[in-house]
Amino acid sequence: MEARAKLFGHPIHQMLIVFPLGVLGMSLFFDLIAIATSRPPLLQASFYMIAAGIVSGLLAAVFGLIDFLAIPGATRAKRIGLLHGAGNVIVVGLFALSWWLRRPAPGAPGTGPVVISAVAVAIARVTGWLGGELVGRLSVGVDDGAHLDAPSSLSGPVPQRRTNP
Repeated sequence: MEARAKLFGHPIHQMLIVFPLGVLGMSLFFDLIAIATSRPPLLQASFYMIAAGIVSGLLAAVFGLIDFLAIPGATRAKRIGLLHGAGNVIVVGLFALSWWLRRPAPGAPGTGPVVISAVAVAIARVTGWLGGELVGRLSVGVDDGAHLDAPSSLSGPVPQRRTNP
């Protein structure tokens, strides 16, 4: 099933998810490194990474929802897509809570916000796997004409794959 929202022939959702996944995950690493090495500036950097991850996560969600709505009902893909999307809303919500709790002192957030971030990252690992299941196993967001010798996405519509009789 092809993605509904595309840019230059590629699914926008798949292009955007790398940003929140990367910066939100990295924010936890910055937290842990800061705690282990007593470097408060890394905690402050984590605060800003979380803000960027929330914004980019919400943007990716818009395009994910567009693609989700195109998945036929009563399919495994629809069920997995629902878990993937709902789980990622929870992830962004938990990071938003972590960010909110850090606001008074971004360089000294305390234990609570870091634990919340760790829980969110754990959930994101599962929702990321579910997203991979959608694309890699169920071909959601994959061009219908995709094959090893398909022409560039910039060259126009991809001819349908030939099957041998």
